[in-house]
Amino acid sequence: MNLFLSIHINPITEPLLLDFFILIILLLCSALISGSEVAFFSLDPEKIKTLKEHSNKKGKIIIKLLSNPNRLLASILISNNFINIGIVILSAFISKGLFRFDSALEEFIYETVIVTFLILLFGEVIPKVYANIFNDSFALAMAYPMAIIEKSLRPLSFFLINSSFVINKILKFHDKNPFSIDDLSKAIEISQNFDEKKMLTSIVQLEKSDVKKIMVPRVDVVAIDYFSDFETIKSIIKESGFSRYPVYKENLDNIIGILVAKDLITFINKPQDFKWQKYIREPFFVPESKKIDDLLIEFQKLKTHIAVVIDEYGGFSGIITLEDVLEEIFGEIVDEYDEVEMGYKKLHDGTYEFDGKFLIQDFYRVMNIQKPIFEEQKGSAETLAGLLLEVKGDFPQKNEKFIFGDYELKVAELTERHIEKIIIRKIKPETTKK
Repeated sequence: MNLFLSIHINPITEPLLLDFFILIILLLCSALISGSEVAFFSLDPEKIKTLKEHSNKKGKIIIKLLSNPNRLLASILISNNFINIGIVILSAFISKGLFRFDSALEEFIYETVIVTFLILLFGEVIPKVYANIFNDSFALAMAYPMAIIEKSLRPLSFFLINSSFVINKILKFHDKNPFSIDDLSKAIEISQNFDEKKMLTSIVQLEKSDVKKIMVPRVDVVAIDYFSDFETIKSIIKESGFSRYPVYKENLDNIIGILVAKDLITFINKPQDFKWQKYIREPFFVPESKKIDDLLIEFQKLKTHIAVVIDEYGGFSGIITLEDVLEEIFGEIVDEYDEVEMGYKKLHDGTYEFDGKFLIQDFYRVMNIQKPIFEEQKGSAETLAGLLLEVKGDFPQKNEKFIFGDYELKVAELTERHIEKIIIRKIKPETTKK
Protein backbone atom coordinates (compact mmCIF):
# COMPACT_ATOMS: atom_id res chain seq x y z
CA MET A 1 0.00 0.00 0.00
CA ASN A 2 2.86 2.38 0.79
CA LEU A 3 3.83 2.34 -2.86
CA PHE A 4 0.49 3.81 -3.92
CA LEU A 5 0.46 6.38 -1.11
CA SER A 6 3.92 7.68 -1.99
CA ILE A 7 3.00 8.50 -5.60
CA HIS A 8 2.40 12.17 -6.33
CA ILE A 9 0.17 12.97 -9.33
CA ASN A 10 0.92 16.08 -11.35
CA PRO A 11 -1.76 18.10 -13.12
CA ILE A 12 -2.86 16.68 -16.50
CA THR A 13 -1.90 18.99 -19.33
CA GLU A 14 -2.99 19.03 -22.96
CA PRO A 15 0.36 17.58 -24.18
CA LEU A 16 -0.13 14.65 -21.76
CA LEU A 17 -3.64 14.05 -23.10
CA LEU A 18 -2.22 13.97 -26.62
CA ASP A 19 0.45 11.51 -25.48
CA PHE A 20 -2.28 9.32 -23.93
CA PHE A 21 -4.18 9.34 -27.20
CA ILE A 22 -1.07 8.39 -29.19
CA LEU A 23 -0.30 5.61 -26.66
CA ILE A 24 -3.79 4.11 -27.16
CA ILE A 25 -3.32 4.26 -30.95
CA LEU A 26 0.05 2.49 -30.66
CA LEU A 27 -1.44 -0.23 -28.42
CA LEU A 28 -4.22 -0.74 -30.97
CA CYS A 29 -1.68 -0.99 -33.81
CA SER A 30 0.39 -3.48 -31.79
CA ALA A 31 -2.74 -5.55 -31.15
CA LEU A 32 -3.74 -5.58 -34.84
CA ILE A 33 -0.26 -6.53 -36.07
CA SER A 34 0.22 -9.21 -33.40
CA GLY A 35 -3.18 -10.65 -34.26
CA SER A 36 -2.29 -10.59 -37.95
CA GLU A 37 0.66 -12.91 -37.30
CA VAL A 38 -1.66 -15.57 -35.85
CA ALA A 39 -4.48 -14.91 -38.32
CA PHE A 40 -2.36 -15.26 -41.47
CA PHE A 41 -0.28 -18.23 -40.34
CA SER A 42 -3.15 -20.21 -38.81
CA LEU A 43 -5.17 -20.36 -42.03
CA ASP A 44 -5.57 -24.05 -42.81
CA PRO A 45 -5.05 -25.46 -46.34
CA GLU A 46 -8.81 -25.72 -46.90
CA LYS A 47 -9.34 -22.00 -46.20
CA ILE A 48 -6.38 -21.07 -48.39
CA LYS A 49 -7.81 -23.24 -51.17
CA THR A 50 -11.17 -21.48 -50.82
CA LEU A 51 -9.47 -18.09 -51.00
CA LYS A 52 -7.70 -19.15 -54.21
CA GLU A 53 -10.88 -20.40 -55.86
CA HIS A 54 -13.42 -17.79 -54.70
CA SER A 55 -11.32 -14.87 -53.53
CA ASN A 56 -12.03 -11.17 -53.93
CA LYS A 57 -9.31 -8.52 -53.96
CA LYS A 58 -8.55 -8.95 -50.25
CA GLY A 59 -8.31 -12.70 -50.67
CA LYS A 60 -5.84 -12.31 -53.52
CA ILE A 61 -3.72 -10.01 -51.33
CA ILE A 62 -3.66 -12.66 -48.59
CA ILE A 63 -2.59 -15.37 -51.05
CA LYS A 64 0.16 -13.09 -52.38
CA LEU A 65 1.42 -12.29 -48.87
CA LEU A 66 1.45 -15.97 -47.90
CA SER A 67 3.37 -16.87 -51.06
CA ASN A 68 6.45 -15.45 -49.30
CA PRO A 69 5.89 -16.33 -45.62
CA ASN A 70 9.43 -15.40 -44.53
CA ARG A 71 9.06 -11.87 -45.83
CA LEU A 72 5.58 -11.51 -44.31
CA LEU A 73 6.73 -12.73 -40.91
CA ALA A 74 9.79 -10.44 -41.00
CA SER A 75 7.56 -7.44 -41.81
CA ILE A 76 5.19 -8.27 -38.94
CA LEU A 77 8.01 -8.68 -36.42
CA ILE A 78 9.85 -5.52 -37.52
CA SER A 79 6.75 -3.31 -37.43
CA ASN A 80 5.53 -4.76 -34.13
CA ASN A 81 8.91 -4.24 -32.45
CA PHE A 82 9.09 -0.64 -33.66
CA ILE A 83 5.60 0.00 -32.26
CA ASN A 84 6.39 -1.67 -28.92
CA ILE A 85 9.57 0.38 -28.57
CA GLY A 86 7.47 3.48 -29.22
CA ILE A 87 4.98 2.39 -26.54
CA VAL A 88 7.78 1.92 -23.98
CA ILE A 89 9.38 5.31 -24.73
CA LEU A 90 6.04 7.15 -24.73
CA SER A 91 4.94 5.42 -21.51
CA ALA A 92 8.13 6.51 -19.79
CA PHE A 93 7.58 10.08 -20.99
CA ILE A 94 3.96 10.07 -19.74
CA SER A 95 5.03 8.55 -16.42
CA LYS A 96 7.60 11.27 -15.81
CA GLY A 97 5.10 14.01 -16.70
CA LEU A 98 2.19 12.62 -14.68
CA PHE A 99 3.82 11.05 -11.61
CA ARG A 100 6.54 11.94 -9.13
CA PHE A 101 8.19 8.93 -7.45
CA ASP A 102 9.99 8.95 -4.11
CA SER A 103 12.17 5.93 -4.91
CA ALA A 104 13.80 4.21 -7.87
CA LEU A 105 11.90 0.99 -7.06
CA GLU A 106 8.55 2.72 -7.46
CA GLU A 107 9.64 4.22 -10.75
CA PHE A 108 10.82 0.79 -11.98
CA ILE A 109 7.51 -0.88 -11.05
CA TYR A 110 5.32 1.74 -12.70
CA GLU A 111 7.45 2.36 -15.78
CA THR A 112 8.56 -1.20 -16.51
CA VAL A 113 6.33 -3.84 -14.92
CA ILE A 114 2.99 -2.12 -15.61
CA VAL A 115 3.93 -1.06 -19.14
CA THR A 116 5.16 -4.58 -19.95
CA PHE A 117 1.90 -6.02 -18.58
CA LEU A 118 -0.15 -3.66 -20.74
CA ILE A 119 1.82 -4.54 -23.88
CA LEU A 120 1.51 -8.28 -23.24
CA LEU A 121 -2.19 -8.17 -22.37
CA PHE A 122 -3.55 -5.72 -24.93
CA GLY A 123 -0.83 -5.95 -27.56
CA GLU A 124 -0.18 -9.72 -27.59
CA VAL A 125 -2.43 -12.08 -25.62
CA ILE A 126 -5.94 -10.72 -26.27
CA PRO A 127 -5.49 -10.00 -30.01
CA LYS A 128 -3.76 -13.36 -30.68
CA VAL A 129 -6.48 -15.31 -28.88
CA TYR A 130 -9.14 -13.45 -30.86
CA ALA A 131 -7.24 -13.86 -34.15
CA ASN A 132 -6.84 -17.59 -33.58
CA ILE A 133 -10.63 -17.98 -33.22
CA PHE A 134 -11.60 -15.67 -36.10
CA ASN A 135 -8.49 -16.06 -38.26
CA ASP A 136 -10.17 -15.77 -41.67
CA SER A 137 -12.15 -12.57 -40.88
CA PHE A 138 -9.16 -11.05 -39.05
CA ALA A 139 -6.86 -11.81 -42.01
CA LEU A 140 -9.31 -10.28 -44.47
CA ALA A 141 -9.64 -7.14 -42.30
CA MET A 142 -5.84 -6.75 -42.15
CA ALA A 143 -5.13 -7.60 -45.80
CA TYR A 144 -4.67 -4.02 -47.03
CA PRO A 145 -2.72 -2.74 -43.96
CA MET A 146 -0.36 -5.74 -44.03
CA ALA A 147 0.20 -5.31 -47.77
CA ILE A 148 1.22 -1.68 -47.17
CA ILE A 149 3.47 -2.61 -44.22
CA GLU A 150 5.08 -5.51 -46.12
CA LYS A 151 5.81 -3.29 -49.13
CA SER A 152 7.17 -0.44 -46.99
CA LEU A 153 9.49 -2.68 -44.98
CA ARG A 154 10.58 -4.89 -47.89
CA PRO A 155 14.18 -3.58 -48.07
CA LEU A 156 14.72 -4.07 -44.33
CA SER A 157 13.00 -7.47 -44.22
CA PHE A 158 15.06 -8.58 -47.26
CA PHE A 159 18.26 -7.65 -45.43
CA LEU A 160 17.22 -9.46 -42.21
CA ILE A 161 16.06 -12.61 -44.01
CA ASN A 162 19.28 -12.92 -45.95
CA SER A 163 21.31 -12.24 -42.82
CA SER A 164 19.52 -15.10 -41.05
CA PHE A 165 20.23 -17.42 -44.00
CA VAL A 166 23.94 -16.59 -43.78
CA ILE A 167 23.97 -17.25 -40.03
CA ASN A 168 22.11 -20.55 -40.50
CA LYS A 169 24.60 -21.59 -43.17
CA ILE A 170 27.59 -20.73 -40.98
CA LEU A 171 26.19 -22.49 -37.92
CA LYS A 172 24.63 -25.27 -40.06
CA PHE A 173 21.31 -25.06 -38.25
CA HIS A 174 19.57 -26.41 -41.35
CA ASP A 175 21.45 -29.70 -41.06
CA LYS A 176 20.13 -30.41 -37.60
CA ASN A 177 17.30 -32.91 -37.42
CA PRO A 178 14.37 -31.28 -35.56
CA PHE A 179 13.22 -34.70 -34.37
CA SER A 180 15.37 -36.98 -32.24
CA ILE A 181 15.03 -40.71 -31.73
CA ASP A 182 13.77 -39.92 -28.21
CA ASP A 183 10.99 -37.79 -29.69
CA LEU A 184 9.92 -40.64 -31.96
CA SER A 185 10.11 -43.15 -29.11
CA LYS A 186 7.79 -40.96 -27.03
CA ALA A 187 5.43 -40.70 -30.01
CA ILE A 188 5.38 -44.51 -30.24
CA GLU A 189 4.53 -44.80 -26.54
CA ILE A 190 1.55 -42.42 -26.69
CA SER A 191 0.21 -43.61 -30.05
CA GLN A 192 -2.95 -45.70 -29.77
CA ASN A 193 -3.10 -46.64 -33.46
CA PHE A 194 -1.44 -49.96 -34.29
CA ASP A 195 -0.45 -48.92 -37.84
CA GLU A 196 1.05 -45.66 -36.56
CA LYS A 197 3.04 -47.52 -33.92
CA LYS A 198 4.32 -49.98 -36.52
CA MET A 199 5.40 -47.21 -38.89
CA LEU A 200 7.10 -45.13 -36.16
CA THR A 201 8.89 -48.22 -34.84
CA SER A 202 10.16 -48.92 -38.37
CA ILE A 203 11.48 -45.34 -38.66
CA VAL A 204 13.34 -45.67 -35.34
CA GLN A 205 14.84 -49.00 -36.44
CA LEU A 206 16.17 -47.47 -39.70
CA GLU A 207 19.06 -46.00 -37.72
CA LYS A 208 19.95 -49.45 -36.39
CA SER A 209 19.30 -51.55 -39.51
CA ASP A 210 21.84 -52.03 -42.27
CA VAL A 211 21.44 -52.59 -45.99
CA LYS A 212 22.13 -56.31 -45.78
CA LYS A 213 18.92 -56.84 -43.85
CA ILE A 214 16.55 -55.72 -46.63
CA MET A 215 18.57 -55.99 -49.85
CA VAL A 216 17.67 -58.34 -52.70
CA PRO A 217 20.38 -61.03 -52.41
CA ARG A 218 22.69 -61.89 -55.29
CA VAL A 219 20.91 -65.19 -56.08
CA ASP A 220 17.57 -63.38 -56.63
CA VAL A 221 18.94 -60.51 -58.74
CA VAL A 222 18.09 -60.40 -62.44
CA ALA A 223 21.23 -58.97 -64.05
CA ILE A 224 22.14 -58.34 -67.69
CA ASP A 225 25.29 -59.34 -69.52
CA TYR A 226 26.95 -56.35 -71.17
CA PHE A 227 27.51 -58.36 -74.37
CA SER A 228 23.88 -59.49 -74.79
CA ASP A 229 22.08 -58.50 -78.01
CA PHE A 230 19.04 -56.23 -77.97
CA GLU A 231 16.52 -59.05 -78.50
CA THR A 232 17.85 -60.81 -75.41
CA ILE A 233 17.54 -57.60 -73.40
CA LYS A 234 13.91 -57.12 -74.46
CA SER A 235 13.15 -60.71 -73.57
CA ILE A 236 14.67 -60.36 -70.08
CA ILE A 237 12.74 -57.15 -69.39
CA LYS A 238 9.48 -58.69 -70.64
CA GLU A 239 9.85 -61.86 -68.55
CA SER A 240 11.09 -60.29 -65.31
CA GLY A 241 9.03 -57.09 -65.35
CA PHE A 242 11.55 -55.06 -63.36
CA SER A 243 12.36 -51.43 -64.10
CA ARG A 244 16.12 -51.45 -63.31
CA TYR A 245 18.84 -54.03 -63.94
CA PRO A 246 22.50 -54.21 -62.93
CA VAL A 247 24.77 -54.74 -65.94
CA TYR A 248 27.92 -56.87 -65.64
CA LYS A 249 30.92 -57.85 -67.73
CA GLU A 250 32.20 -61.43 -67.62
CA ASN A 251 30.77 -62.17 -64.12
CA LEU A 252 28.44 -60.72 -61.48
CA ASP A 253 31.32 -59.41 -59.38
CA ASN A 254 32.09 -56.92 -62.14
CA ILE A 255 29.00 -54.66 -62.17
CA ILE A 256 29.63 -51.77 -64.56
CA GLY A 257 26.30 -49.94 -64.57
CA ILE A 258 22.51 -49.89 -64.30
CA LEU A 259 20.06 -50.25 -67.18
CA VAL A 260 16.69 -48.50 -66.72
CA ALA A 261 13.99 -50.15 -68.81
CA LYS A 262 12.16 -46.92 -69.65
CA ASP A 263 15.31 -45.57 -71.35
CA LEU A 264 14.77 -48.17 -74.10
CA ILE A 265 11.04 -47.66 -74.70
CA THR A 266 11.50 -45.41 -77.72
CA PHE A 267 13.89 -47.95 -79.27
CA ILE A 268 11.61 -50.99 -78.89
CA ASN A 269 11.52 -51.60 -82.66
CA LYS A 270 15.25 -51.33 -83.19
CA PRO A 271 17.06 -54.36 -84.71
CA GLN A 272 18.96 -57.01 -82.78
CA ASP A 273 22.32 -55.25 -83.19
CA PHE A 274 21.06 -51.99 -81.62
CA LYS A 275 23.74 -50.58 -79.29
CA TRP A 276 21.72 -50.45 -76.07
CA GLN A 277 24.94 -50.29 -74.04
CA LYS A 278 25.25 -46.51 -74.51
CA TYR A 279 22.18 -46.02 -72.28
CA ILE A 280 23.77 -47.70 -69.28
CA ARG A 281 23.85 -45.40 -66.24
CA GLU A 282 26.58 -45.04 -63.62
CA PRO A 283 26.17 -47.51 -60.73
CA PHE A 284 25.90 -46.40 -57.11
CA PHE A 285 27.80 -48.78 -54.80
CA VAL A 286 27.16 -49.20 -51.08
CA PRO A 287 28.61 -51.63 -48.50
CA GLU A 288 26.45 -54.23 -46.75
CA SER A 289 27.02 -52.43 -43.44
CA LYS A 290 25.57 -49.10 -44.58
CA LYS A 291 22.70 -47.91 -42.41
CA ILE A 292 19.32 -47.67 -44.11
CA ASP A 293 18.59 -44.12 -42.90
CA ASP A 294 21.88 -42.91 -44.41
CA LEU A 295 21.09 -44.70 -47.67
CA LEU A 296 17.70 -43.00 -47.88
CA ILE A 297 19.37 -39.59 -47.60
CA GLU A 298 21.87 -40.50 -50.34
CA PHE A 299 19.08 -41.73 -52.62
CA GLN A 300 17.49 -38.31 -52.19
CA LYS A 301 20.70 -36.37 -52.84
CA LEU A 302 21.79 -38.44 -55.85
CA LYS A 303 18.24 -38.67 -57.26
CA THR A 304 18.65 -42.42 -57.80
CA HIS A 305 16.43 -45.38 -56.95
CA ILE A 306 18.84 -48.29 -56.85
CA ALA A 307 22.20 -49.15 -55.28
CA VAL A 308 24.58 -52.06 -55.86
CA VAL A 309 25.52 -53.72 -52.57
CA ILE A 310 29.13 -54.85 -52.16
CA ASP A 311 30.42 -57.27 -49.51
CA GLU A 312 33.57 -56.81 -47.43
CA TYR A 313 35.70 -58.45 -50.13
CA GLY A 314 34.41 -56.19 -52.91
CA GLY A 315 32.20 -58.85 -54.43
CA PHE A 316 28.63 -58.34 -55.62
CA SER A 317 26.26 -59.07 -52.72
CA GLY A 318 22.91 -57.84 -54.06
CA ILE A 319 20.89 -54.74 -54.85
CA ILE A 320 18.69 -52.44 -52.82
CA THR A 321 16.07 -50.04 -54.18
CA LEU A 322 14.21 -47.04 -52.85
CA GLU A 323 11.08 -49.20 -52.81
CA ASP A 324 12.82 -51.68 -50.49
CA VAL A 325 13.60 -48.87 -48.04
CA LEU A 326 10.06 -47.46 -48.16
CA GLU A 327 8.58 -50.93 -47.67
CA GLU A 328 10.70 -51.27 -44.53
CA ILE A 329 8.85 -48.22 -43.17
CA PHE A 330 5.34 -48.52 -44.61
CA GLY A 331 5.08 -52.24 -45.29
CA GLU A 332 4.61 -54.03 -48.59
CA ILE A 333 3.98 -51.70 -51.54
CA VAL A 334 2.20 -53.33 -54.46
CA ASP A 335 1.63 -51.44 -57.69
CA GLU A 336 -0.51 -52.36 -60.68
CA TYR A 337 2.38 -54.22 -62.34
CA ASP A 338 3.38 -56.34 -59.34
CA GLU A 339 2.21 -59.88 -58.90
CA VAL A 340 1.09 -60.36 -55.34
CA GLU A 341 3.30 -63.03 -53.80
CA MET A 342 2.52 -63.99 -50.22
CA GLY A 343 5.57 -66.23 -49.83
CA TYR A 344 3.45 -68.79 -47.99
CA LYS A 345 0.12 -70.62 -48.19
CA LYS A 346 -2.01 -72.71 -45.90
CA LEU A 347 -2.50 -76.30 -47.09
CA HIS A 348 -5.67 -78.37 -46.79
CA ASP A 349 -4.26 -80.46 -43.92
CA GLY A 350 -3.67 -77.38 -41.75
CA THR A 351 0.06 -77.16 -42.41
CA TYR A 352 1.80 -74.17 -44.01
CA GLU A 353 4.10 -74.06 -47.02
CA PHE A 354 6.70 -71.28 -46.89
CA ASP A 355 9.26 -70.12 -49.43
CA GLY A 356 12.81 -70.80 -48.28
CA LYS A 357 13.66 -67.09 -48.51
CA PHE A 358 10.74 -66.12 -46.24
CA LEU A 359 12.04 -63.91 -43.44
CA ILE A 360 12.05 -65.36 -39.92
CA GLN A 361 10.56 -62.17 -38.46
CA ASP A 362 7.69 -62.31 -40.96
CA PHE A 363 7.20 -65.99 -40.10
CA TYR A 364 6.65 -65.02 -36.46
CA ARG A 365 4.03 -62.49 -37.55
CA VAL A 366 2.19 -64.90 -39.88
CA MET A 367 2.08 -67.68 -37.28
CA ASN A 368 1.26 -65.18 -34.49
CA ILE A 369 4.26 -66.34 -32.44
CA GLN A 370 4.86 -63.90 -29.59
CA LYS A 371 8.06 -65.48 -28.23
CA PRO A 372 10.82 -66.06 -30.85
CA ILE A 373 11.59 -69.79 -31.05
CA PHE A 374 14.58 -69.77 -33.41
CA GLU A 375 16.81 -67.19 -31.73
CA GLU A 376 19.28 -69.62 -30.16
CA GLN A 377 19.74 -71.68 -33.34
CA LYS A 378 19.48 -69.14 -36.16
CA GLY A 379 22.87 -67.46 -35.71
CA SER A 380 23.13 -64.77 -38.41
CA ALA A 381 20.38 -66.32 -40.56
CA GLU A 382 17.44 -64.11 -41.51
CA THR A 383 15.40 -66.54 -43.66
CA LEU A 384 13.87 -69.94 -42.98
CA ALA A 385 16.27 -71.57 -45.46
CA GLY A 386 19.21 -69.86 -43.75
CA LEU A 387 17.96 -71.17 -40.41
CA LEU A 388 18.00 -74.79 -41.62
CA LEU A 389 21.45 -74.35 -43.17
CA GLU A 390 22.72 -72.88 -39.90
CA VAL A 391 21.29 -75.76 -37.83
CA LYS A 392 22.35 -78.52 -40.25
CA GLY A 393 25.79 -77.07 -40.92
CA ASP A 394 25.39 -78.53 -44.42
CA PHE A 395 22.81 -78.78 -47.18
CA PRO A 396 19.77 -80.77 -45.89
CA GLN A 397 18.08 -83.61 -47.74
CA LYS A 398 14.59 -83.50 -49.22
CA ASN A 399 11.92 -84.38 -46.62
CA GLU A 400 14.44 -83.94 -43.80
CA LYS A 401 12.71 -82.66 -40.66
CA PHE A 402 13.75 -80.20 -37.96
CA ILE A 403 11.88 -79.63 -34.70
CA PHE A 404 11.85 -76.31 -32.85
CA GLY A 405 9.62 -76.30 -29.78
CA ASP A 406 6.06 -76.91 -30.97
CA TYR A 407 6.91 -76.58 -34.68
CA GLU A 408 8.21 -79.09 -37.22
CA LEU A 409 9.97 -77.81 -40.35
CA LYS A 410 10.30 -80.18 -43.32
CA VAL A 411 12.30 -79.53 -46.50
CA ALA A 412 9.72 -79.93 -49.27
CA GLU A 413 11.56 -78.69 -52.38
CA LEU A 414 15.21 -77.93 -53.02
CA THR A 415 17.70 -77.58 -55.83
CA GLU A 416 21.46 -77.96 -55.82
CA ARG A 417 21.82 -74.42 -54.48
CA HIS A 418 18.53 -73.44 -52.81
CA ILE A 419 15.99 -74.66 -50.31
CA GLU A 420 12.87 -73.66 -52.24
CA LYS A 421 9.92 -74.79 -50.08
CA ILE A 422 9.52 -75.66 -46.40
CA ILE A 423 6.45 -77.33 -44.87
CA ILE A 424 5.72 -76.19 -41.32
CA ARG A 425 3.20 -77.73 -38.95
CA LYS A 426 2.44 -77.22 -35.30
CA ILE A 427 2.87 -80.38 -33.24
CA LYS A 428 1.72 -81.32 -29.78
CA PRO A 429 4.35 -80.67 -27.09
CA GLU A 430 4.50 -84.31 -26.08
CA THR A 431 5.53 -85.43 -29.60
CA THR A 432 8.76 -83.46 -29.25
CA LYS A 433 9.89 -85.59 -26.33
CA LYS A 434 12.27 -88.39 -27.17
